[in-house]
Amino acid sequence: MRVLITGAGGMLGTDARAFFAAHGHQVIATDQRPLEGSGSEALNIKDYASVRAVMQAHRPDLVLHCAAMTNVDGCERDPDAAYAANALGSWCVATAAQEVGAMLVAISTDFVFDGTKDGPYTEFDTPNPLSHYGASKLAGERMAMQSCARTYVLRTSWLYGTHGRNFPYTIMERAKSQGELFVVADQFGAPTFTRDLLETAYQIIQTPLYGVYHVCNAGRTSWHGFASEILKLAGMPDVPVHALTSEETATKFGTPTRRPKNSVLRRYALELQHKDVIRPWEDALGEFLAAVNAHDKI
Repeated sequence: MRVLITGAGGMLGTDARAFFAAHGHQVIATDQRPLEGSGSEALNIKDYASVRAVMQAHRPDLVLHCAAMTNVDGCERDPDAAYAANALGSWCVATAAQEVGAMLVAISTDFVFDGTKDGPYTEFDTPNPLSHYGASKLAGERMAMQSCARTYVLRTSWLYGTHGRNFPYTIMERAKSQGELFVVADQFGAPTFTRDLLETAYQIIQTPLYGVYHVCNAGRTSWHGFASEILKLAGMPDVPVHALTSEETATKFGTPTRRPKNSVLRRYALELQHKDVIRPWEDALGEFLAAVNAHDKI
């Protein structure tokens, strides 16, 4: 396949380039700015004419749409920018993908839910985002599915990978520099390794069952539990991790964004197909940290 990746310089996009190349596919890497030494090209997803020109030039079989505004607090402070990137951007990419007959994989988020459900959210629960980030990503889901017939929307949660900024890197760096941590303990979800998201996505696109999928590692934890496990596996179990409530966290760190307290996603669409084989988050985190240690990234 010819696989066009938007946001190819980001955390997920970087891993996606390596993943699809390793599986023998031709990768067309695009980003807001060209990636130095990567052979990628610039793509402004908010400019339909630009997106269409790139799609027509390469005529991909699959578009993996990773580009987004993911700074949650930034979205809350500047909702126009959030909707431009996450809603209009997805609209442009999906429409151009439809014109060349491509499949589209659009990456979305647990933030489309309000977190009040007693139990995990399935793909068939009604979204009700609390923030501009969640609302703009939900708008992007809808624009993608209405604009491109062959669209898979993959909602994931608490994503981390070996490239770019992410929660595990931040926790380890702060543990070393500060000697103690303060982490919210009443928000629950499933940490997800980019490698597992990509492997599951690859299985999903083998079928014509287009629509919404939840893709995250198995199990659940709090951000506090996630941080504690990171430090344990990284060989820093004695660093104190103080538990905060959501309200205390907002006050201490000055965040303007309301976050869902229950972000646990059930992979129900995969369960119904007897294809839910994704591993527990603890196992994925162990593999990630082993790779980090091997390359001495921290």
